[in-house]
Amino acid sequence: MDKMRMESVDMTAQNIEKIGALFPNCITETVDENGKAKKAINFELLKQMLSGDVIEGNEAYEFTWVGKKAAIVEANKPIRKTLRPCKEKSVDWDNTQNIYIEGDNFEVLKLLQESYLGAVKLIYIDPPYNTGRNLLYRNDFHIDTDDYLDSSGYTSEEGKLVANPRTYGRFHSAWLSMIYQRLLVARNLLARDGVLVVAIDENEQSALELVLREVFCEDSYDHVCVTVVHNPRGVQGKNFSYTHEYAIFVFPRDLKVIADRKIDEEDVDWSPLRNWGSESERTDAKNCFYPVIVKDGKIVGFGDVSPDDYHPQQTERVGDEFYVYPIDRNGIERKWRYARQTVDSIKNMLRAKKISTGYDIELGKTFGLQKTVWTDKRYDANVYGTKIVADLVPGGGFSFPKSLWTVYDAVVAATANDKDAIVLDFFSGSGTTAHAVMQLNSEDDGNRKFIMVQLPEECEEKSEAYKSGFKNICEIGEARIKRAGEKIKEENPLTTDTLDTGFRVFKLDETNMTDVYYAAGDYTQDLLSMLESNVKADRTDLDLLFGCLLEWGLPLSLPYTSETIEGCTVHTYNDGDLIACFDDNIPDSVIKTIAKKQPLRAVFRDSSFANSPSKINVGEVFKLLAPDTRVKVI
Repeated sequence: MDKMRMESVDMTAQNIEKIGALFPNCITETVDENGKAKKAINFELLKQMLSGDVIEGNEAYEFTWVGKKAAIVEANKPIRKTLRPCKEKSVDWDNTQNIYIEGDNFEVLKLLQESYLGAVKLIYIDPPYNTGRNLLYRNDFHIDTDDYLDSSGYTSEEGKLVANPRTYGRFHSAWLSMIYQRLLVARNLLARDGVLVVAIDENEQSALELVLREVFCEDSYDHVCVTVVHNPRGVQGKNFSYTHEYAIFVFPRDLKVIADRKIDEEDVDWSPLRNWGSESERTDAKNCFYPVIVKDGKIVGFGDVSPDDYHPQQTERVGDEFYVYPIDRNGIERKWRYARQTVDSIKNMLRAKKISTGYDIELGKTFGLQKTVWTDKRYDANVYGTKIVADLVPGGGFSFPKSLWTVYDAVVAATANDKDAIVLDFFSGSGTTAHAVMQLNSEDDGNRKFIMVQLPEECEEKSEAYKSGFKNICEIGEARIKRAGEKIKEENPLTTDTLDTGFRVFKLDETNMTDVYYAAGDYTQDLLSMLESNVKADRTDLDLLFGCLLEWGLPLSLPYTSETIEGCTVHTYNDGDLIACFDDNIPDSVIKTIAKKQPLRAVFRDSSFANSPSKINVGEVFKLLAPDTRVKVI
């Protein structure tokens, strides 16, 4: 029976496996710092295998900075952390499919590698802009959590992250390492047809584009920098008044993944639906001669193809409706551009125009490609960002939140054609992305799910937010999402009955396992079980269940049930994707009951079995009753 790792994916090991699949002769063995054998790469041999394409010397196209190599190493290292459920902070825990995670996004992204690998349709992030006044996430994870919290400062009296002033010698390098390692890990979560959108201003826009081109290579991805006018009043500088920032879109080069935008009616170029010129008469395509039905100036439907011997007027009144035919002003019977069997598909591109004899039907291109400059008044971050947050969360003042509609239009561009999309924002701030997802779902009956990640940076005691009862940014974001969902439902009671406005809250924490769990190589397992429990004393069954989900690659949003069987608590996740029981000394009868359910996966604690023979017996029970079930212990 295998034992669970209870740590994030080792991406270095995964990369070695990938190289080994291509060049098996380049794989060798070495020992780690504990003297344990592990796989490694013979780089000299690999260089020989790729001799014609190996770069020698320093002359190569490269974008680098101080700390880049270290950032890559850290991005590939596994971590021993977990996500602990916080039901008391959640909204509609049992039914929602949305996720909110409190914790450092770099570590959270590592933990999500298995559960959301290639599953995210849109990643939208609004990272710190590195203005010299921003606070950055720390990049050194060689220290434990308590030391990190103290050194980063976000639990200090000032409630701040690591400062990055312009006077710092590695001002740009620090920011680049921070964003680079997060993008490296996040890339694995993006779906094949997924889209990445990064908001940025002029301070690091040029450097960010180079980073994105390295992480998402230009051979496979398009990179489009969209200018967004977010502050029409402008921010005064010495020489220019800045009115804009940027949204960099990254998407697969070979796919049509960006949805067309809806064109404002005043900008639509309208032309007659009726054909003209050569081969435009009724006899040229009889199935294109039928009435367009107009009522109260609106197109309400289409009639059947007219018989050959029927010769109507251009517009004929039938009760309170008007039947409009493709007859020109000279009385010549012509044809519509589209046949009756296909015209319904373009109904939203048509309009009825009032003329002296009744109505004419016009065709307009109401949708077009997204533009690279966004100028809509709704993108004003003060009116539709700061004010919206202030209205929803009085006293929860938030610095420079995005306009709701800027993010909304980005979500539309990436997910309009995928109403079940997963949207991830790992710099979630005030929760604008979650708000935008719920707003779009309410309008098009979508079922998009969001995953928000935010570091619980403490509010300064002198701040209005702290005085209003908010201890950290996460509390503001959670309150905003909750109240935004309530407001959407209040304003649309007839269409939002099934709208998901809840979210499950999780908190990043140290592993559920004690240190002795990871020192098992020095002892026999039987001895360990006698010495000490391998699970920390403050951890619940729910903590253990969701910790197992992360390692086994199951989403965190699926339903689960708990029941008591012969005094033992048994948890069933997503109707049998996983069944877990973490009780001590589980009777054979309960093991058999679980096995008879034939789950895909089953997990127990080592202490669930009195001794090694008992554990062996469990394996035999599953081989007999559920041979396809994967069984592991923690």
